[in-house]
Amino acid sequence: MTTRTHLTIVSFLLMLLLSTLPSAAQAAQPKLSVHWEELTAADFREGIHRAQGTCLLPFGILEKHGPHLPLGTDLLDVRYAALHAAEQEYAVVFPEYYFGQIAEARHEPGTIAYSRDLQLALLQETTDEMARNGCKKVIIANGHGGNEHLLPFFAQSQLDKPHDYVVYVFDERTPDSGGPPRKTKIDMHAGESETSKMMISRPDTVHFDRANQESGADQHRQNLPEDVYTGIWWYARFPYHYSGDGSAATKELGKYQMDWWIDTLVKTIRAAKADDESLKLQNEFYEKSKHPLDTQP
Repeated sequence: MTTRTHLTIVSFLLMLLLSTLPSAAQAAQPKLSVHWEELTAADFREGIHRAQGTCLLPFGILEKHGPHLPLGTDLLDVRYAALHAAEQEYAVVFPEYYFGQIAEARHEPGTIAYSRDLQLALLQETTDEMARNGCKKVIIANGHGGNEHLLPFFAQSQLDKPHDYVVYVFDERTPDSGGPPRKTKIDMHAGESETSKMMISRPDTVHFDRANQESGADQHRQNLPEDVYTGIWWYARFPYHYSGDGSAATKELGKYQMDWWIDTLVKTIRAAKADDESLKLQNEFYEKSKHPLDTQP
């Protein structure tokens, strides 16, 4: 084999090897913060591209959480879950949002309760602005039980007029089963589960020594059929804005439930990214709604 032939073969093999290596554009992407407020303008543009237009709106509240948890428990927990989920499946996470429904706690100190019109108007303008900035898939991650009627209604109201984005409501916070067995039967607000999760997200804000200073028992102060709803139902049952027993909480239960919450939210982000049908169906619906008499039955 001549020297020239040998060099030709070596050059060919070197080119072949280089062709299999990732280019600079293909190299590992630099780490981007998932916090909307931490991104520069240029990084925000890259973040939206990397997230495929998928953004999270963690929705909390400011309200009393028994005698032992902070007012922002729902906000702190849902942001913890959202930020950790976005780290696993990249999405841009909107800053603190707590402008929801909490009329039932207006008698307690520290509660911020906005009017119903403002709640809906502000949420609409927020999602509209998120979409204007490239968030065409907005996942509202609910961290507050008092929003369980507000958010589905908001999502349904998106059918009122055309939008170039989709609103997804994610309203799962606690698994129905699995993990360490629970010690309490009543566990709706600031009780065993919520206190356990706070031991993971913000243990420095949990005051165990105060958990039994007030009663979290059901007071049963209404005598109505179960299928009859009144706005005062929560106050009638839990006037101290405490449902359960926070002293029963454990870090093990909190880790199991928080990990489940994060994993479930990761799956939701991936599902939203893969969803190519919802916006098409919305547009189809909007078009048909202009001329319902021409729509096939």
